[in-house]
Amino acid sequence: MKRTLFILLRNPLSVLGLILVGTVVLSAVFADFIAPFPSHRGAVVDFANFNKAPEWPYIFGTDLVGRDLFSRILYAYRISLLLGVVVLAIAVPVGVTIGLVAGYVGGWIEYVLMRITDVFLSIPPLVLALSMMGLLEPTLTNGMLAVTVMWWPWYTRLVYNLTRSEKEEGYVLAAEVIGASRAHMIFREILPNCVPSILTKMTLDLGFVILIASSLSFLGLGVQPPTPDLGSMVADGAKYLPDSWWLTVFPGLAILVAVFGFNLLGDALRDVLGAEQ
Repeated sequence: MKRTLFILLRNPLSVLGLILVGTVVLSAVFADFIAPFPSHRGAVVDFANFNKAPEWPYIFGTDLVGRDLFSRILYAYRISLLLGVVVLAIAVPVGVTIGLVAGYVGGWIEYVLMRITDVFLSIPPLVLALSMMGLLEPTLTNGMLAVTVMWWPWYTRLVYNLTRSEKEEGYVLAAEVIGASRAHMIFREILPNCVPSILTKMTLDLGFVILIASSLSFLGLGVQPPTPDLGSMVADGAKYLPDSWWLTVFPGLAILVAVFGFNLLGDALRDVLGAEQ
């Protein structure tokens, strides 16, 4: 444990990643207590304070109907993290299981599973998500579904390559000699050795899921108003640049902080897990 903390804390960028991710997560979890105007996450109108530049108590300014931008960004973080966690909670088990089976079993099963995976990988992720959202009603649930469909193949390809390498190792061959079942070989022998790479990718991907979800909302295909979402806030504010610059700048910076933080934390996790192997 001490060695892990030493490796993690000796790199200033790792510490910065921890701070940024911690800030994002705490902001989302405790938004009800931090937000100066919790009611502004919904359909609230305050024309007496509409389109105000940053000043106290509106430290990030207000939007075109008078809602506090800082409060809405905190609640938008909650939506973004919820979407990211749900997407990975579905995509990772599906992708990992397919990758393990294809990599270990081989034969026609490997061929069929990996060709299906290649079809999904051949389509640019954002294009696939846009195609799905064009057919579905733009809601949070459908947004999660669209991003999940485009995300599982990346874990399948990663775990497939890891499994192909691991199944030739001595500990796997030894387990086969003593008559271990395929399920035992896949989930008890090979999978634990794939976990460090999977965890690293999950940390990196959480930032990218937030970015993709924000892109869908920016195009009007994600979370719909009045629910606060970083992408839709950037899109709404872009119409009023440069005069009402705060409408776009602060939500955009919020996306940057989340994506940058998770990328730095993913790099730090890779260093820690790599040093432990």
